[in-house]
Amino acid sequence: MLPSTTVNSLAQGNGALSSRDAARHTAGAKRYKYLRRLFRFRQMDFEFAAWQMLYLFTSPQRVYRNFHYRKQTKDQWARDDPAFLVLLSIWLCVCSQIGSQVSILSKQFISNKYLVKRQSRDYDVEWGYAFDVHLNAFYPLLIILHFIQLFFINPLPFLKNTVILLYPFAPLILLYGLSLALGWNFTRALCSFYKYRVR
Repeated sequence: MLPSTTVNSLAQGNGALSSRDAARHTAGAKRYKYLRRLFRFRQMDFEFAAWQMLYLFTSPQRVYRNFHYRKQTKDQWARDDPAFLVLLSIWLCVCSQIGSQVSILSKQFISNKYLVKRQSRDYDVEWGYAFDVHLNAFYPLLIILHFIQLFFINPLPFLKNTVILLYPFAPLILLYGLSLALGWNFTRALCSFYKYRVR
């Protein structure tokens, strides 16, 4: 069935929506509909979501074009089907678990096999320490990737001043530059703060 408008849904001749249709198109109503469908797996289109995931790698313009089609047919930019979110969540869980375990075990093996000064049973790298090193290496990468993506926001045509999203990073960059110029080690200062605070 193709989307259509009835005479009753138009309050005026200029195409304005009636109060009932306007309430149905609010952000809160769309959010409620999306979250309500989140656990109804039988109603989700996983095939289409998998198609979008594949084309985000091979041909992202097709996915972007699909957003424009959705705006023209359903009068909204966002996906109304949470299948993409469900698949993405599954991928994140599986990949992070497998990647973390491989990274941790390889760091532990390489450290114990090649980096220990004296080969004995008294000295070995614990799994927990390798896990801490993995988390410490992953956190900056995560922050940098999420910060850099803000530079490449492809704003919707009706948005303006999207650079405001970057304003909170200006003081952080200035603080970092100042710490480098002054030779101030924030980690060392924090450790000494806690050292004297605990006593």
